[in-house]
Amino acid sequence: MYEHLANFFGGSPNEFHLALYSIWSRYEWGMVITGNVQVSPSHLTLGRDLVVPKHLDEASIKPYKALANAIKGSGGRTLAILQLSHAGRQSPNTIGGRFPFAKPLAPSAIRVGTNLTLDDPIALMVHKILFQTPEEMSLADFDSVLEGFQRGARLAHMSGYEGIELHVAHGYLLTQFLSPKSNHRQDLYSLKHENGLHFLRRIVDTIRTEAPPRFVVGIKLNAADYVDTSSDDSSSTTPSGETLAFQHVLDIAKWGTVDFIDISGGDYESPGFLNSSMEAKTGRRQALFSRFSQQILKALDNAGYHSPHRPVIMLTGGLHTPNLVKSALLSGQTDIVGIGRASVVCPEIPQKMAEFEKGQGRVDGDIPFAIEPEQSVPIYLKYWPIVSIWASISKVKLVGAGLKTAWYTLVMRKYALTELYRQDGGITSLELTLEKPEPTIYPLWSLLQMYVWVADPKRPTAVYFALGFFVTLLAVLAYST
Repeated sequence: MYEHLANFFGGSPNEFHLALYSIWSRYEWGMVITGNVQVSPSHLTLGRDLVVPKHLDEASIKPYKALANAIKGSGGRTLAILQLSHAGRQSPNTIGGRFPFAKPLAPSAIRVGTNLTLDDPIALMVHKILFQTPEEMSLADFDSVLEGFQRGARLAHMSGYEGIELHVAHGYLLTQFLSPKSNHRQDLYSLKHENGLHFLRRIVDTIRTEAPPRFVVGIKLNAADYVDTSSDDSSSTTPSGETLAFQHVLDIAKWGTVDFIDISGGDYESPGFLNSSMEAKTGRRQALFSRFSQQILKALDNAGYHSPHRPVIMLTGGLHTPNLVKSALLSGQTDIVGIGRASVVCPEIPQKMAEFEKGQGRVDGDIPFAIEPEQSVPIYLKYWPIVSIWASISKVKLVGAGLKTAWYTLVMRKYALTELYRQDGGITSLELTLEKPEPTIYPLWSLLQMYVWVADPKRPTAVYFALGFFVTLLAVLAYST
C-alpha cells in the first residue's frame, strides 16, 4: 500500500511511517510488506514515495532500520519485507521526480493511455499532460535499474528486514516487460525471450547471488494484468491471458529462487472510476481472481511443483470478512492470505481472526472487517459544465482510482498523527488511536488534503509545490471548459 508520508520528491522513512507501522505491530501480523520503495528517485508515483538511498552508509540506513523495528514491535515475531519498485512509464510529470516533461524510462517508447479507447478528448488531453512518452531503455539503462534493485535488496538486508518483494504489478516497470501493449522490443528483453521475464530473472539472480540463503525474495503479480476488464464476462480470463499467467508462474517456480508469489486483484482500475457499471465489474473481477489463484496452485501441482519445494502463493485483496479468509485457506485457493486496505481501517484483523477461530462469539464471520468508503458527490459536481469536466477527468486512472487511494492515505496519516500524539502523552487510551474514519470520499477535498500537506515543516518549498500541483490540476479543469 502507498503511505504517501515521505517528503516531496521522495525520501527515507520518518516519524509518521514509524508511528503508522507501530500500530500494526501490536496485533501480531505474520508478515508486513511495506508500501512500494522506489529504486529510482526520478521515477516516483505520487510524489511522496520512499526511495532507496543512492549511497548506503550508517546515516542512510538508520531510518530503514527504525522502520524494520517498528514493523516487528516488541515481540519481534512479524516478518518485515521491503517492497521494491520502479514506476517506469507510469511515473507522472513533475511529481514523478523529474523536470517537467522529462521522459521516464520504459521497455518501449509507448505512452500510458496509448492503448485506451477513450472517446473523450478531455481525458485524452489530461493523459498527455500527466504522462510523457517514455524513452526506450538502452542496455546501459538496464544495468542502472538492475543496480537500483540490487542496492534496495542490500538496504533491506543491512536494515534488518527478512526479505524483499519485487513489485511486478499495477503497470509499473517490471510489469511493462510482460505486456505487448508496452513492450515492442526485439532483443533479449522482448516478449519472445522467456515470455518477457528475462529482466526480472536477472534482478532475482543478482539479488540471490549476494543475499544470504534465508533472505526472502517475493514477487507481486496482479491478476488484473491478465484479465480483460472491458469485458462483462466474469467467468474466465481471456485464454491467452490465462495461459500467459500460468506460464509466468511456472517459469518463476522453475527458477528455484523465489520464495513467494503475491497475487493481487488489483486496485488500479481502467478509466471510469465513477461509473457504477465499473464498480460491478470490479466485484466480479475479485471473484474471478480468487479462482485464478486456485488454478495457479493446481497448475503448479500438476507440473510437479509441490509444497514446500515451490513458491508460496499469497492471495491479496477481496477478502473482506473472516469467513472469506477462512474459505480461501480451506478451499485451496491459496497458501496464505494478504490483507491490504482493510488492514488500514482495521489493523486488529489478526486479533479478530483469532477470536473468530476460537468461536468466542464476539466476531461475526460475515461482517466485513472494515466498511468500504463511498464517494459523496458534492452539489458543485452536479451542475454543468463541472459535471462534464469531472466525468472526463475521473476517467484518467491517476485521478479516478486515486480518489480511493487518497481516502486511505488520509486515514493512514490520521492514525500516524494520532499515534505520535499518544506517544507524546496526549492520549492514554489505545482505543482512541483506532477511531474509525468516516467512510465517505469527497473528491476534490480528498485530493486537496492528500497533496497539500508537509511532512517536514522545515521545508517550506514543499508547501509551494503542493499548492502549485493542485492549482495545476484546477487549471486543467478550467482549461477543459
